[in-house]
Amino acid sequence: MGIAAAVGVLVPFPFYYLLWSRPQSWVDLCGKGRDPSKVMAHVSHLLKVVQVVSLFSVSSLSWPPPLYFWPLLSFGQFLNFRVYQLLGESGTYYGVRFGKNIPWATEFPFGVIRDPQYVGSVMSLLACLSWVPLQYILLWSLGYAFMIYLESKEDPATRAKLVS
Repeated sequence: MGIAAAVGVLVPFPFYYLLWSRPQSWVDLCGKGRDPSKVMAHVSHLLKVVQVVSLFSVSSLSWPPPLYFWPLLSFGQFLNFRVYQLLGESGTYYGVRFGKNIPWATEFPFGVIRDPQYVGSVMSLLACLSWVPLQYILLWSLGYAFMIYLESKEDPATRAKLVS
């Protein structure tokens, strides 16, 4: 396994962990007048580019993709799009951790699929299985599994403002 590619695939997860575990530090770092969710979104998009470039560095692209590619990729991205549509930028990027009041979403896929954003992301990764070595997909998926575990430790029924 290429060490640089493995590090590139894992690089966002310490960032997410720190923001989830120490939200006030992130709010303070962002400073007054800057939306911590928006700043997180910008950093997360940059980190996503690092992840994708890391995958491409170990990929062997060929055409046409296998039959499972389009359904997995399409449904995975649909789930990601739908989560973002329902939660918005603040809901997707830890707004609740930064003291924002984010309404609880119950529309599909919430209530039907647990952690739909992460499920959609893993489905999108699995779609690339014929091109990307399995160990990188598993590594990235383990990062999502870690975040699912971390985020599940908070009781949504008692979500209160965590920062002032």
